[in-house]
Amino acid sequence: MPRMHAIELLPDADGCEAVRRDWQALHDAGLPSQLDHRGTTNSPHVTVVAAPALAAADEQRARELVASLLPVQVRAGAIGLLGGAKVSLVRLLDVPDGLVRAVLDLRSEVADVQHDGWLPHVTLARRMRRDDVPAALEVVGHDDVVMTVTELRRWDPEAGIVTTL
Repeated sequence: MPRMHAIELLPDADGCEAVRRDWQALHDAGLPSQLDHRGTTNSPHVTVVAAPALAAADEQRARELVASLLPVQVRAGAIGLLGGAKVSLVRLLDVPDGLVRAVLDLRSEVADVQHDGWLPHVTLARRMRRDDVPAALEVVGHDDVVMTVTELRRWDPEAGIVTTL
């Protein structure tokens, strides 16, 4: 499976710190955590679109539709599980309707989008065994966190380049 190109939303410093607290709590408990991902571009983010390739026109539309709405407040609240035998532990986000519409409009224009629809979330851990989920729920923060999404970036895994849009 090819590595996916992505357009991602980034929270401000306070939002990053809130997510990193969850990453650290999972790590300290000996559980999978995004803190364990050592890639130089690993940071708290919300994937807007992932596809095998993104064109310059996709970047421009992302600027027009999504970046033009920033900054915007979102609420990180409920915890969710994505996947099968092993799951990703995520914090689901409540986002303003205008941002949802803009993201769905963008996604409708991008070829070969990885998933239908959009489920805004921040990943806390990947490839977690299902029997580790109860322990993970005990250690991550249970309070809702309001954060401000301030930046849009594009990730090109083939070139290893992150570009602010």
